[in-house]
Amino acid sequence: MVTIHPFKALRPEAQHAKSVASRPYDVLNSKEAKVEAQGNPNSFLHITKSEIDLPDNTDIHSQAVYDRAKENLVAFISRNVLFRESKACYYIYQLVMNGISQTGLVCGSSVDDYENDLIKKHEFTRPEKEQDRINHIKTTGAQTGNVFLAYKNVDEIDELISKWKKDKNPVYDLVADDKIQHSVWIINDTNTIAQVSRLFKDNVPCTYIADGHHRAASAAKVRQALGKKAPEGADIFLTTLFPSNQLRIMDYNRVIKDLNGLTVDVLLEKIGEKFSVEKASEAVAPSRLHEFGLYIHYQWYKLTSKEGTYTEDPIGILDVTILQENILEPLLGIKDQRTDKRIDFVGGIRGLGELEKRVDSGEMAIAISLYPVSIQQLFDIADSGNVMPPKSTWFEPKLRDGLLTHMITD
Repeated sequence: MVTIHPFKALRPEAQHAKSVASRPYDVLNSKEAKVEAQGNPNSFLHITKSEIDLPDNTDIHSQAVYDRAKENLVAFISRNVLFRESKACYYIYQLVMNGISQTGLVCGSSVDDYENDLIKKHEFTRPEKEQDRINHIKTTGAQTGNVFLAYKNVDEIDELISKWKKDKNPVYDLVADDKIQHSVWIINDTNTIAQVSRLFKDNVPCTYIADGHHRAASAAKVRQALGKKAPEGADIFLTTLFPSNQLRIMDYNRVIKDLNGLTVDVLLEKIGEKFSVEKASEAVAPSRLHEFGLYIHYQWYKLTSKEGTYTEDPIGILDVTILQENILEPLLGIKDQRTDKRIDFVGGIRGLGELEKRVDSGEMAIAISLYPVSIQQLFDIADSGNVMPPKSTWFEPKLRDGLLTHMITD
């Protein structure tokens, strides 16, 4: 069973919450972050993307960037923009997008649980991305990035969180520029804190990383690197746990730069060997598993996998696997989606119009839309000990950085 802990969050004063809250550091590049934080000295991007306060030619992985992040964090505290909670608490975080809400519990998850696979993974991590967060945590003493965990919902936990939301007022209730509403409640009652800890200990056998594999791995490696000098706060890492009955995974689509020397007609003919191919009069948003949309030369096609062209095991049945094994590698020559520069990925939040735009502009030659992976598929793969192909899942909406930060030291 999993172990979770309350923690003393570093968080903004209520009047500063909206100006502090920023999009996650890993969905923006440095140029985008600089534009987004312009004119806002309270933006948490000054801490998570601190290169925006240094010369443009600064190496974003240099120690100067991490040192500046620490300087900015200290300045935020000294200016009374951020303060440290006096008592270890749990926090409830609700997101509302397009009228649909989902609610998670913000807590410290156990590094021991991560290392013992009670926190299950479904993706490989890249060493350079891990090292970036390791350096950031070690220099600032702060875990600024929230790891998004899922668990199989438990009615008693759902009821406790719903009742707390109903009976208490949120400490933060803001609508960000992207129209997504973020609300946070504090669970600060000693008995309720103990009850929450017990409910997870007794009823939740494991959790699953939905988003944040690099942040989780980095937290574990920081503790390992500090060894006996590791403070007690390094034993946990910042997570938000969402029950499976509230999660929504969006599609994660592909765009490819060229046709690997094939003509459009030849490509469609070869695709037809493994898929049924139908011309479509509008953009194709797949309505079920094993259905794909393909956009090329201002024309959409609906592709449907033929029986016998994929396997039924947890990995083989995934549409991202079917796409890789039947189109990307044999026809377009893309063997590794992680490293091949000819392919890019477009989160479903951007819509199918973004796929058309990138192809029509000439930047890309072809776009492929996919049906979203289900939360049950994610659980099945993690439970089997396998990992998904890269860029399989896109979770939206995303938690804002800066509203709740975990300090590993006092």
